[in-house]
Amino acid sequence: MDNRPIGVFDSGVGGLTAVKELTALLPHEDIVYFGDTGRVPYGSRSRETIIRYAKQDIDFLLSHDVKLIVAACGTVSSTLPASAGSALPVPYMGVIQAAAQAACALSQGGRIGVIGTKATIRNNAYGKAIRGVRPEVRVFGNACPLFVPLVENGHFSEKDPIARAAAEYYLTTLKRERIDTLILGCTHYPLLHGLISAFFDYQVTLVDPGRETARAVQTYLTVHGLLNGQTQPGSHRYYMTDSAEDFCEVASVFLSCDIHADAQQVAID
Repeated sequence: MDNRPIGVFDSGVGGLTAVKELTALLPHEDIVYFGDTGRVPYGSRSRETIIRYAKQDIDFLLSHDVKLIVAACGTVSSTLPASAGSALPVPYMGVIQAAAQAACALSQGGRIGVIGTKATIRNNAYGKAIRGVRPEVRVFGNACPLFVPLVENGHFSEKDPIARAAAEYYLTTLKRERIDTLILGCTHYPLLHGLISAFFDYQVTLVDPGRETARAVQTYLTVHGLLNGQTQPGSHRYYMTDSAEDFCEVASVFLSCDIHADAQQVAID
């Protein structure tokens, strides 16, 4: 047993999709979440900047004595070199591989769509991971850079006219390709699940990287004997680099609870 917390980070609130899934699967685990809201979005940054930000985020979580780190960010997961993750003193997981494996298992027709930030689509990390599992699959990618700021500013309702316009702009090409499975390749995007699902006028299976990664974390901790031994619900702490009030306003709606008492703005650079 290991009662240290799980560390989770993202460029903003999107990584809370992974926290929500982790809480459902591992209710006794303590979690430290870091959202770099002062520098969001990461997806439009250079590779060098993304890596520098990611290393700072990781160092912050390590200072809280975490037992495992989850990069709940498609941009970081597709950009940070594998060598950087393997060199850490604790296990490290991104969101790419688990989501790719799930999409390959779910796709009936072998036509998989991927949406993500510009950096994620440019790196083609999901495409490479998918073809590593099912080489015959056709992959269709599209960058959706406006989705992150929409979510960060609370525009994720399927009735929101701004969000609906963005969905039509970004997803029409994928609809024409008749994809049967769509990876929501940024952890912000599951907050747009209802909107994206409603856009397609035929059945498309949506894959949530946060959910699939939470399952991978559960398996890893179980296999390696690292589960928290406590019987009470785990505690959660939230840190962000911009306004805690703004973060909590969006986060509380999504998590269905008030997190103000557990949230704190910090400076890490």
